[in-house]
Amino acid sequence: MFDLERFIEECREAVAEGPRAAREAMARAVSDPGAVLASLGEPERAGVVPLYRAPDLTLLNVVWGPYMTVPPHNHEMWAAIGVYTGREDNIFWRRIAEEGAAQIEAAGAESLSPGDVAPLGHDIIHSVVNPVPRLTAALHIYGGDFFDMERLEWDPEEHRARPFDVARNRAIFEASNAQLEATD
Repeated sequence: MFDLERFIEECREAVAEGPRAAREAMARAVSDPGAVLASLGEPERAGVVPLYRAPDLTLLNVVWGPYMTVPPHNHEMWAAIGVYTGREDNIFWRRIAEEGAAQIEAAGAESLSPGDVAPLGHDIIHSVVNPVPRLTAALHIYGGDFFDMERLEWDPEEHRARPFDVARNRAIFEASNAQLEATD
């Protein structure tokens, strides 16, 4: 059975050891996706739910709405993502190497299903898509305070960098919830 308090303690211990230990803690946690789902409950709304927050560690339960897309962004810290229901597709981006360029180009992709874990390095830029017609949920471990970090996002059309806008991203989740409510 998944025990949230034990998971938090494992992550607190792992953060001192670094990203690899955090990834291993995540892999253990989502190795039984059904147990995580039973413990946290069936997701009902898209959103970002903090489970633990400290200067060196943030744990989140992130729920993506059906067909929801979040534009390219970075975190400025390492992370580990573990899906426990649904599917999450990540597109990874790299900065264009031209001098002074603030643009990015696609560099790869990874699809995560329940039980899968993706490590994200400190400088990773990614976008996220929920490609299925239902909510997708994942645990996220960040090696820092996720809510107190200046970071960037990239315009989805022109791929130009701009400061990360919390309100704009919150609106993406809320629009997804409005669509969910409209289909009920």
